[in-house]
Amino acid sequence: MNLVTIAWKSIRQRALASFLTALSVALGVTLMVSVLVVHGIVDRIFSQNASGYHLVVGAKGSPLQLVLNTIYHLSSPVENIPYVYYKELKANPRVLNAIPICMGDVTMEGNFRIIGTSPEFFEVDYHPDKKFRVRGHFLEDDFDAVIGAQVARTNGWNIGSTFKPAHGVADDDHVHDEVFTVVGVLAATGTPNDNGVYIHIDGFYQIAGHAKPIDEAVAKALAFEAVDTQKKKGEAPDKPAPAPAPPKEKHDDHAGHDHHGHHHHELPDEQKEVTAVLINAKHDTAAILLRANINEGPYAQAAIPFQEINWILNNVVGNVRTLLVIMTALILVVSGVGIFVSIYNSMADRRREIAVMRALGAQRGTVFAIIFLESILLCVGGGLFGVLLGHGMVVIAAPILEARSGLLIDPWAFETLELILLPALIAMASLVGIVPGMTAYRTDVAKALHA
Repeated sequence: MNLVTIAWKSIRQRALASFLTALSVALGVTLMVSVLVVHGIVDRIFSQNASGYHLVVGAKGSPLQLVLNTIYHLSSPVENIPYVYYKELKANPRVLNAIPICMGDVTMEGNFRIIGTSPEFFEVDYHPDKKFRVRGHFLEDDFDAVIGAQVARTNGWNIGSTFKPAHGVADDDHVHDEVFTVVGVLAATGTPNDNGVYIHIDGFYQIAGHAKPIDEAVAKALAFEAVDTQKKKGEAPDKPAPAPAPPKEKHDDHAGHDHHGHHHHELPDEQKEVTAVLINAKHDTAAILLRANINEGPYAQAAIPFQEINWILNNVVGNVRTLLVIMTALILVVSGVGIFVSIYNSMADRRREIAVMRALGAQRGTVFAIIFLESILLCVGGGLFGVLLGHGMVVIAAPILEARSGLLIDPWAFETLELILLPALIAMASLVGIVPGMTAYRTDVAKALHA
């Protein structure tokens, strides 16, 4: 019979005390694993998406809110910016890609965010060297829709499915009459794009209520032109800008494509607005200069996604993670003390057992090793159970976190920091087992047998 077997039998003799001791270790490890895994997932999600574009341009306000709303589908938009401003950005010689983003509607089923955008959105890598893949095809006609993988799974939608957008909340009182048809289902990306419903920007403007009222459009166009003139020429305009022309009928060039009897009309640009614009500049220096120019103007702000996400990760998420890791480390220390007390208190009841072992020929070192191994088995066994329990908690919590935050959580994610848990537990067990082991090592055989 080897020493490990003897140590295991000794643990089994004190089953309840041993179980509770190991459980305290397991719970500490569970909390630590959960914190590490969830933080690692959030860090990867935010870092990955933040690197997809140089700039996010939107109305003046909080740059962090702008980034969270546009890229991560969190929070709510601050305000809209004129469509003509988007066209100016697109024509800027420093800009490689300028992709409009229009928000405000959700799906009735699942409450997924509906995003109006141009077909160019799918031509740009959502992450460096990672392109969108689709079953079906991307946006072509005004009332086409492309849905993310999570939307397809949750709603049970497929190519050919139809839906009506709901304004802001999925409520029957706010449902639009326009019907969109799913023409493509995106392959899973592991990003918030999986939770998006993408419709053609031209179709977005066909939805009732999405066109800016003509009087407001004229006023905003005049103000924009005045500011633009002052900026370029250093003088105020002498005459007002012409009023937008009335909407013109738009003939559908895609024969045979049924849009459920939608009435197509082309809006003047002055009546259009966008929530944000995703910008890829031709190079990093161009992005920095463009950001400075945009932020100097009165209409919009340009945020660098990577900077905003780094701020929230370092100043909010990182601090919370550090606090939780310290707390779980203290829990593990308390668990170690519990193991020490459990084994040390058992020594009084085991003196005769140890004396018998010594009388039968066991060396002092053998007795020390058995007690030492008990500590190792309790710590490592509890730790391994805690790792499994921690990942189990992440698996259970993943759907809840996805529903509340819109972020896609990989329940089977593994953090490299978990690899230090086992050596750390062995080190703690070694410290905990030394004193009880020395107590057993110094047991007086004759005195213990006659006690």
